[in-house]
Amino acid sequence: MNHLRVLRSLQVDLFVCDTDPVRLQGPKLAGVRESHLTTDISKFSAQVDAVIIVTPAQTHFPLGLDLLAMGKDVFIEKPLALTADEAKQLALMAQMKKRILQVGHIFRFDPASGWLAFAINQGRFGRIHMIRGRFGGFKRPRNDSGVLFADGIHFIDLYNYFLRALPKSVLAIQHDFIGRGMEDVSFVSLEYETDLGTVWATVDNDYQLPGKSRDIVIVGEKLSAVCDYNAGQNKIKLFENRRSRTVGGLESIEGAVTSVECSAEEPLVTELRAFLDSVLTRQKPRAGGWEGYEAVRVIEAAMASAKTGQKIMID
Repeated sequence: MNHLRVLRSLQVDLFVCDTDPVRLQGPKLAGVRESHLTTDISKFSAQVDAVIIVTPAQTHFPLGLDLLAMGKDVFIEKPLALTADEAKQLALMAQMKKRILQVGHIFRFDPASGWLAFAINQGRFGRIHMIRGRFGGFKRPRNDSGVLFADGIHFIDLYNYFLRALPKSVLAIQHDFIGRGMEDVSFVSLEYETDLGTVWATVDNDYQLPGKSRDIVIVGEKLSAVCDYNAGQNKIKLFENRRSRTVGGLESIEGAVTSVECSAEEPLVTELRAFLDSVLTRQKPRAGGWEGYEAVRVIEAAMASAKTGQKIMID
């Protein structure tokens, strides 16, 4: 319904398909014409140029592959697929058919993420030492995947975006406290190799802890930042902390703390507008099929690490 709300505000001729006719009452009440509602996606296949898939994760691959093969531009909510092999097939199909394929890695479209990515790559932080992220809180677990595919993938993709790299190794610990056969707590340690050296990054996910956390900490040699994605404004705080050598060893000096003001536009609006722009201009999306594939590769490695207790290397 959030995607529907945003798309209703953009300049598109909107059709809605849902396999459950009862759920179609939501779009109908939201103002979508009854002639533009269906339970059979093939009914509208000749009338639409682009399709946005917001369905259970297990359906992303078959739906996406069929629609790309039909020549449609496709937006798929994250994850792109549940295996790296399927994600790769989608990226290759989009490439072969010369179609736009965008993945719903929405944190790439938060203005705070854009500011941080630019600052990192302009060298404001100097060498990045580590990135730590917490994405969790007590909420209803998704039925189609564990917490790593549901939430952790957001920050893993964000780190890939910030560092313009894939981690070279992944080590993960997971637990299923609820007893669903899928993890509801996950801790992932990632090791990146960048032009400026090794970066250690962690993602801490859960469905258990009270409250709601969506924050990352970036520690660099020149500057550090805390970004709270839950904050309504001034999401980013910068810390000019540094260390200097003295006769007695090292001195830790807490420097100035400043806030960064970013645009308040809703990331989902930015994300879906970017998809429509790509459809019109044929420009590569910020979060394309190959970026979706790379995120799934890391998740797959993390799941293997949690299962074996071993560090998994990524080529």
